[in-house]
Amino acid sequence: MSHMVDNHLTPQRRDPQLKPRDPLEFDRRHSDSPITQLQLQHRSWVLLYGPSILFDLVLVLILLFILSRQPCEILLIQSCLTNVRETESAVTDLGDVYNLYEDRGTLNVLSRLPVPPLRKTLDKYLQSIKPLLLQDDLHDVSTFGSAYQQRVQWANAFETGIGATLQARLVALDKKSPHNWLDDNFWLRKAYLEWRAPLLINSNWWLIFQDDLEIPGLAKNGFSETVVGISPWQIRRSASLVYHTLVYKDTLSENEHLPGLTKTQVWLNDSNRKMWNVARVPRLNCDVHTTKPHLSSPDARSIVVLIHDFFYVVEVCDGSRKPLSPATIERRLWSCVSDVERRLVSGERAKPIGILSTDDRDRWAENYDRLRSLSPVNGQTLDTIHHSVMCLSLDHFTSPIGSPEIHPRDCKGEIKEHLHLVRSSWNGRNRFMDKPFSLVVDPLTRAGAMGEHSPVDALVPSIATEYAIVQGVSDDSYTLSPEAVSGESPTPNGWRNLEWVTDDQIECEFREAEERAKAIIADSDDNVFHFSAYGADWIKTQARLSPDAYIQMALQLAWFRTRGSFVATYETALTRLFHHGRTETIRTLTNDSCDWARSMCDSTVLQSQRKYELLSRAVQTHTRLTREAATGRGIDRHLLGLRLLMKPEDGETADLFSDELFQRSQTWKLSTSGLSAGYQFRGTGFGAPYPDGYGINYLAGPDLIKLGIESKRSCKETSTEAFIDAIALALHDMRDICLEGLNSTQLTARL
Repeated sequence: MSHMVDNHLTPQRRDPQLKPRDPLEFDRRHSDSPITQLQLQHRSWVLLYGPSILFDLVLVLILLFILSRQPCEILLIQSCLTNVRETESAVTDLGDVYNLYEDRGTLNVLSRLPVPPLRKTLDKYLQSIKPLLLQDDLHDVSTFGSAYQQRVQWANAFETGIGATLQARLVALDKKSPHNWLDDNFWLRKAYLEWRAPLLINSNWWLIFQDDLEIPGLAKNGFSETVVGISPWQIRRSASLVYHTLVYKDTLSENEHLPGLTKTQVWLNDSNRKMWNVARVPRLNCDVHTTKPHLSSPDARSIVVLIHDFFYVVEVCDGSRKPLSPATIERRLWSCVSDVERRLVSGERAKPIGILSTDDRDRWAENYDRLRSLSPVNGQTLDTIHHSVMCLSLDHFTSPIGSPEIHPRDCKGEIKEHLHLVRSSWNGRNRFMDKPFSLVVDPLTRAGAMGEHSPVDALVPSIATEYAIVQGVSDDSYTLSPEAVSGESPTPNGWRNLEWVTDDQIECEFREAEERAKAIIADSDDNVFHFSAYGADWIKTQARLSPDAYIQMALQLAWFRTRGSFVATYETALTRLFHHGRTETIRTLTNDSCDWARSMCDSTVLQSQRKYELLSRAVQTHTRLTREAATGRGIDRHLLGLRLLMKPEDGETADLFSDELFQRSQTWKLSTSGLSAGYQFRGTGFGAPYPDGYGINYLAGPDLIKLGIESKRSCKETSTEAFIDAIALALHDMRDICLEGLNSTQLTARL
C-alpha cells in the first residue's frame, strides 16, 4: 500500500537570514507554531488541550529567557500564565489542575506527589480492564459478566484486607521520604536499573536533527576533504552544538535560585541538573548512578569525544565553569582528530571499550569489574567518562560499511539511514551507551543525540538540543574557515587521549559483544514516517479534537486493523507538576476507543456522523485520563507501590495482583510517547518493549505529524512498514469521518 502524499519528507527549515540569538527573531520564527498561536487564541485552545498546553507555552518562554539571558523574562512567563489561567477558570472545571500551577510566593517549591485514595484507584483499574474482558467474551475465552464480577470481588476484598495494610504502609513511607514515595524508593530501580537487557535500542532514546542551513551544500553532500574520515564542517557543527548545549545547561543552572520561578521552570531546572556529569554504572542484578564530581574537578568541565573508537577528554569550560568559545572547542576537537590520524598511520588501533556498554547489563558488569581490576588506569579513565558533562561521537562513516546504497539528502531512505546511525551506528561502535546525553555528528554534518534513559525522560534532552540546533554554526568567535582550522597545528593543551589496559579475555569480549550488538541492530525494524496531509492545526480547528488523543486513536485503529484485536496500550504522562515527578501511565485502551475502532471496521455502521460521535467520545475519555495521570491521579504507579510493599515471605498475597488479567493489562505491546511539535527534529525513536509490539514516538506539528516506529524483524506479527501504512490509512479515514460527520451535524442543526 502506498503512503500517497505522506511520503513527502521535506523537513521544515530554519530561515538562515534570521539571527537566532535575537529572542524576537526566535519568536517570529515560531510565529506559526501552535504555541505562539496559543498566545493569540488561548481560550479556544484550552478547551481542546487542557492543562498540557500550559507546559508547551512555558517551554517556549523559557527558551526566550535563555536566549536573552535576562531575568525580566520570568515576569513575562508569569504574566502569560496568569492570563491563561484567568481564561481557563472561566471556561473549564479544572480548578484542581490550575492550583498546581499557582506561583506560591518565591519559594520555588513544587507540590508533593500524592498517594491516591485506594478506592478510586481500584475503581479506575476495574474500568480499565473492561475492554480486555469484553474481548475475551467475544473470543469465547470467558463470559464478561461473571469474569468482571470476579475481579470486583477481588478488588473489594483487597480494599478491606491486605490493600488497606499496603495503603497504610505507602502513606507511612511517603512521610519518611524526602521527595516522594515513588522516586525515592521504587522508580529508578524498578523502571530502569534492575532491567538486564542491553541499553542499545531496548532502553536508550534517540533524536536526529534538522540540517544547519548555514553550512554549505557541498559540505552536506560529501564534497569536503577529510582527515581520517572527519570533515571540517563536521567539526564546526560539533563545536557549535557543544557550545550552545553548555550555554543552555549553565543558564538554567545560574538562574534556578531566582525568586518567583514558575512550577514548570522549577521542574525543568531540577531535571536539567540530573542529565549532566553522571552515568549509569553496570552492576550485577541492579545498576547504579555515579555521584557528581566536585566542581573544581577538570572532568566536571570536560566532554568525552569518541573518534574511531578512541576516547579523548576535552576541556570545554574555563576554570569558572563558563563555556569556552566555539572556536576554541573547534581547535581542540581538531587536535583530537590529528592525534587519531597519527595513531592510525602508525598502525595503532583503538580498544573499542564502548562496544562493551551495548551488552547485556550483567555481562557488561562483569567486564566492567574486570577492566577496573586490570589496572588503575582503567578506573581513572572510566571515572573521567562518568564525570564528564556529556559525550560527543564523531563518526567517520555516513552509511553501514560496505552498503552500496547512496541516498539523496532528505529522501525517505536517507532519513532512515541517519536515524539508524545516530541510534546505534551500524555495529554499536564509537558509542558509550551509559551516558544520559551524547551528541553524534557525521562527515556530512548530519547530527543527532542519543542517551541513557534513567536520569531524565526524553523530553528534557529534547529541549536542550532544540535550543542548540536553533543557534546554528555562525558565531563571531570564528575567525577562520573550517578548512583553514583543519590545517592548523594541533593545540597542545585542553585535551588528552584516554588510555586503556586490556587482556586477551577483554579483547575476546570486544568481538563477542560486537556480534551481539549487530544481532540486536539487525533485528530492529526502525523507521520514521512524516504524515503531511494535515497536522495539529487541522485537528484542533476543523476536527475540534485534541491532537494527542486523536493520534492515540489513530494508533488504536491501526493496531486493530492489523491484528484483529486490542491490546493494553501505554502512553507517557509526565508528572512534572510535582517535586521529583517523573511519569505516569495513560491507559489508552478504553471501552470508548474500542467502540470507535470497531465502528470503523463495521460495514453496518454507515453514518459518518455516528463514527465521529464515537471518536469524539473516545477522545474525551482519553483527555480525561491524561489529565488524571498528569495530576497524580493515575493508577499504575500507585498499584506498583502497593505491590512492592507486600511481604510474600510473611505469607501476604492478593488475588488482585496474581490475576493473569492484572499482568495482561500492564503488558504494553503498544508503547507510545509524544514530544513537542518537533520543528528541529527529522525523527525520533525508542525501542519496542515486547518482541511482538511497537515502540512509537510522535511529534504533532501544525501541518505535519512525525512518527518514529520500532519493532522486531524476528516477529512475524509485526512490521514497521505495514504499521506505517495502517497509520496513514487511519489518519486519512479519520479526516473523512470528521469532515462528513461535522457536516451532517451542522445540517441536522439547521433543520
